[in-house]
Amino acid sequence: MTVRVLDSGATTDEASGAPIWQRSIEERMDSGLILIDKPPGPTSHQVAAWARDILGVDHLAHGGTLDPFATGVLTLMTGRARRLTSQVLGHDKEYIGVLKVGGDADMEALAEQVSRLRGEIYNVPPTESAVKIQVRTRRIKAFEILDTEERLAVLRVACAAGTYIRTLARDLGLLIDAPIQLIELRRTRSGRFTEDMIISMQELTDAVHLWKKGGDASAMLRIVSPIDALFDGRSGLVLKDGAVAAVAHGAVLTRPGIQAINGDFETGDDIVLWSMKGEVVAVANASRSTSEIPSIESGEVARPHTVLMPSETYPRKWQGGPNQLNS
Repeated sequence: MTVRVLDSGATTDEASGAPIWQRSIEERMDSGLILIDKPPGPTSHQVAAWARDILGVDHLAHGGTLDPFATGVLTLMTGRARRLTSQVLGHDKEYIGVLKVGGDADMEALAEQVSRLRGEIYNVPPTESAVKIQVRTRRIKAFEILDTEERLAVLRVACAAGTYIRTLARDLGLLIDAPIQLIELRRTRSGRFTEDMIISMQELTDAVHLWKKGGDASAMLRIVSPIDALFDGRSGLVLKDGAVAAVAHGAVLTRPGIQAINGDFETGDDIVLWSMKGEVVAVANASRSTSEIPSIESGEVARPHTVLMPSETYPRKWQGGPNQLNS
């Protein structure tokens, strides 16, 4: 990602805030991310409830519901991180599944027909779904049959959030004029999070036991990531300390408060506002594009809609309201 420094002389006070990976387990639990390998059987809601009880926290949310029979990447968010559930729900997903093909359909025809279910397609929730049945479209980025054996086929699907794989299996059956049943499903990726990052419920239980009973938080520090990690690779702005404090208190971001630009974005895009230590301050709506910002000296450049940083993290450096100083 391209980084354009606008104020090379700006410095950050080491007495305020801290690099995200230096946070204690208590700080991470206040706003953290846990990647669970959902087992087959329970609902995603039930897995989140179990994790909440194991951790001993009052509030925990999950992003991206999996069917009870499905397994794989399930994102859990603790404390203030729950405000970002919609960010996780909107991630692209990837799945590996197993189809059982009925009738006497030609298994070679199965692989040939998947090309008709790529790109922008209609994807109606199955009757088993808890959501309202209505016609909508979803983008299928990749759909392929990896292997077949007798009447079974292994598939891989990369798709937009909210895609129903059961529906894809049903539609594929219509194309080959044979009943198809989705008998196994595993989510292997959600956004940038992959199955090599996930842990089992037993591993979570063991880590919590070591932390609470043995005073050893090392396993928990590996398991609970700062929520800031959710935004790696996103475009946005790096703020000076004074602007961090102002935005955390509810101010809009103005041009003097910017230290650097990360990546590229257009007016109206959702962007991330970071501190110079790499902490996520807020998610904001860009009021200016990256091509405009360097050429102006004042004025609003972003309007936060989800503030994540506690307001007391950086000291205020202004008189009156927070919008009176943003530098």
